[in-house]
Amino acid sequence: MGLKIAVIGAGNIGGALLGGIIKSHLAEPKDVVVTDASDDRRREAEEKWNVRTMGADNRKAVAGRDLVILAVKPHIVPAVLNELRGALRPKQIVITVAAGVPIALYESVLGNRVSLFRAMPNIPVVVEEGATAVAGNHATTPEQRKVVERLFGALGCVVFVEESQLDAVTALSGSGPAYIYMVIEALIDGGKKMGLSQEVATRLTEQTVLGAAKLVRDTKLHPAILRDEVVTPGGTTIAAMHELERHGLRAMLISAVETATARSKEIGAQLLARYALPAASPKGSRKKPTARKRSR
Repeated sequence: MGLKIAVIGAGNIGGALLGGIIKSHLAEPKDVVVTDASDDRRREAEEKWNVRTMGADNRKAVAGRDLVILAVKPHIVPAVLNELRGALRPKQIVITVAAGVPIALYESVLGNRVSLFRAMPNIPVVVEEGATAVAGNHATTPEQRKVVERLFGALGCVVFVEESQLDAVTALSGSGPAYIYMVIEALIDGGKKMGLSQEVATRLTEQTVLGAAKLVRDTKLHPAILRDEVVTPGGTTIAAMHELERHGLRAMLISAVETATARSKEIGAQLLARYALPAASPKGSRKKPTARKRSR
């Protein structure tokens, strides 16, 4: 597309987004500038992606850019926004990946004419298997949405939602990898308890989880249908499933998403209260949920 892009923050997510930019051909490396407070992260970005760095001068970095990506931690957002106050023009696209920071906070500093997308990618974007949900403010256009979709589509799947749904997204796909890691760890320990080596238990578990997820994605069948294909009457799987149901695995996972959603809402409300801003409206974004598979 030949865009000029600035990436503020070159940590895990920022680094993954740099890969998405280059691999999706949104921009040539020479047209991408990166800022970060860490010399090591700037050096890594230069060496890995051949992009330019500008130290920590965020205001200089965004000048003349078509797309600005804010890949900084939530507690750093206010300082970055104050630095960028008055530096952005209406036609520039701004993408933020800071969890829990409402669009209203960005607009209170940058103004409501800036085209802003709030994205919630999860950590597997670093291996191009991420899940990202995006909400846009009223100033965004369909053409800008295509740019955002292309970027995150290079790193996994992307869906567009209302901003009010991002708390549930944070709880499900944002925090979700942590739940799965616990399941993986438990399965490995189960294998070890039954006499398998650490290496064998780990290899079998990781491939089992990967294969099961790929079947759901590729077949588009409900997980219950795929589960029933594994269950043999009177067999080992149904006996194990009975034990899982008896201990409430399903209920615990549902409750985990519910609890994390409530906590995400709480964090957002605290941020709004700190800056004396009104709570976000459920109709704050006009984007309807759609999904796209990534292109290879």
